Amino acid sequence: MIRKILFATGNLNKVREVKKLAGDSFEILSLKDLKLENLEVEENGKTFLENAKIKAEFYSNYTDLPVIADDSGLVIDYLNGEPGVYSARYLGNSLSFRDKCKIILDKMSEVKDIKERSARFICCACFAQKGKSLFCKEGRVEGYISFELKGEKGFGYDPIFFYPPLNMTFAEIDLESKNSISHRYKAFKLLFEEIKKLPNK
Repeated sequence: MIRKILFATGNLNKVREVKKLAGDSFEILSLKDLKLENLEVEENGKTFLENAKIKAEFYSNYTDLPVIADDSGLVIDYLNGEPGVYSARYLGNSLSFRDKCKIILDKMSEVKDIKERSARFICCACFAQKGKSLFCKEGRVEGYISFELKGEKGFGYDPIFFYPPLNMTFAEIDLESKNSISHRYKAFKLLFEEIKKLPNK
């Protein structure tokens, strides 16, 4: 069975989450571990799936290891799907995610009905070898945009994503609990199950 896998991301928070999800099944290496962090790939896909494929295939050309990559983001119905596939680059790279969250809350300040604040996190994760994607999996989690920033845990848009089953935002949930419910957990759980079926070549 495959043991070592490169996770093609520069986001160390994602690396931390996925390492926990992989457990003892796989050794997850980062771009920094393989000194590939200076390589830049253009994420010009129109969907999460397209971007995840682009990243996985691009980096698999630079290593003999199998590669996993994901693209994920927040989709807000009231904002016509924004920030969507542009979640990381939404409103420009110079703004912090905390500032981006505040701007989103301002844009939705007139929306008082929680049902009209529906949103979801979506994650597409892909597995590639030698420049070719072999399979991809999707995970999503439904929730609402909160009325204020809450919580210091998590990252990105977690402080404004309210998760009804736990009655708190993703930024209020500890990592262990988040890793059992998140969109990333769902996508990578399915992805790792498929990887375990592959022969170790």
